[in-house]
Amino acid sequence: MTPHNDFAPGAKRSLLPLLFFIALFLGTGLYLHQQDVAYAFYQLPGHVAIIPALILAIWLHKAPLQQSIDVMIKGAGNSNIITMCIIYLLAGAFASVATATGGVEAAVNAGLSLVPAAWLLPGLFIIAALVSTAMGTSMGTIGALAPIAVGLANQAGLDQALVAGVLLSGAMFGDNLSIISDTTIASTRTQGAQMADKFRENIKIALPAAALTLALYIILASDGAPISISSVNWSGVMPYAAILVLAVIGLNVFVVLLLGIVLAAFQGALFAEYAIANLGKDIASGFASVQEIFLLAMLVSALSEFIKQQGGLQWIAAKIQHLANRLKLAGNKAQQLAIAALAFVSNLCIANNTVAIVLTADVAKTLAQQHQISPKRSASLLDIFACISQGLVPYGAQALLLGASFNISPWQVVSQSYYCLILFVIALTIVLLRPAAKLQQTTSRA
Repeated sequence: MTPHNDFAPGAKRSLLPLLFFIALFLGTGLYLHQQDVAYAFYQLPGHVAIIPALILAIWLHKAPLQQSIDVMIKGAGNSNIITMCIIYLLAGAFASVATATGGVEAAVNAGLSLVPAAWLLPGLFIIAALVSTAMGTSMGTIGALAPIAVGLANQAGLDQALVAGVLLSGAMFGDNLSIISDTTIASTRTQGAQMADKFRENIKIALPAAALTLALYIILASDGAPISISSVNWSGVMPYAAILVLAVIGLNVFVVLLLGIVLAAFQGALFAEYAIANLGKDIASGFASVQEIFLLAMLVSALSEFIKQQGGLQWIAAKIQHLANRLKLAGNKAQQLAIAALAFVSNLCIANNTVAIVLTADVAKTLAQQHQISPKRSASLLDIFACISQGLVPYGAQALLLGASFNISPWQVVSQSYYCLILFVIALTIVLLRPAAKLQQTTSRA
């Protein structure tokens, strides 16, 4: 590691556009939140807020305009980012087609049919966890389950904030663990890890946290009123089950998602009166649903290229390394904690776990490579701590949507986010107690 005081003056200056982006995005959200504007942190979308930051980066680059534009294009066209964006498109298309063919409703009803009324809290947690793991999106899970959960909470006379917290907990479980989650895609592609390896690494931490959370909800559960459930279309669950199995056994993610789209359309046509003529429109709708994260990932990568070329990322890594060395922990545990802190704090500022991962990915990869941390572990740490942070910020999309659905404050929602709090403790404990992971020289596979 180059000594942290040997960097050119431009290294620190190159961070100004990133800080400007964070200040603009976060500041606007905080101001609008004070004005009681609904979804305050999403009134200025991230992919729009970053444009002034890119203009500032070009100006600070102090090079001919065409040369600065070339730097921006190089960053936006990074092969890992483009691969990640294509996967986003396919994941969005699968979610859209599965929804149109009744897959989401089938998965929800299948879960509810197995849950006794007295076990509503642990049951909803399991359903939300399974649906979010299958769908790969916490927002999609909340959007599908929240209307049902509101009615169930009213029927059973349960505390609204507690039920909202249960949904948030289950949704963040799958958001962090799912093979097709955008956070999984971002963390594995940027760290050079295989998705199946990262899944196995993650589940060692997520499963104990989920088990403790489930035990807590069993303790909190009480007798509830009878719940009416629609008939279950078990064929609608097949595409979700298929992509999970195929992904876990290591099949290429592009093939997995394409097969998922085909299976969803096929079962819809056979069992749910789905018109195949609508398939193209539904796929296009899925593409549109990921437009914001697609553009933002490319633009953040473009901004990162300016920072990287001027030494800003190396300066950050050196500072973090300096702080980590002072912790005096055995092996590379201090550096693992540094990667975790990067993801957690970045997400507190951005309130978007995927963007937080993309922003901190290069620094995390540098720390991992220099301190013998395996790619699967650095990817797991990034994903876990970004998702923990996302599940605890009241201005995140998940808390805002749940607050609006249950007609309660987002602060009430995150105060009941027990899974994220338990996951935080479990993850820190495992990092501190387990042996350091050695770097494995493997070729990454999509």
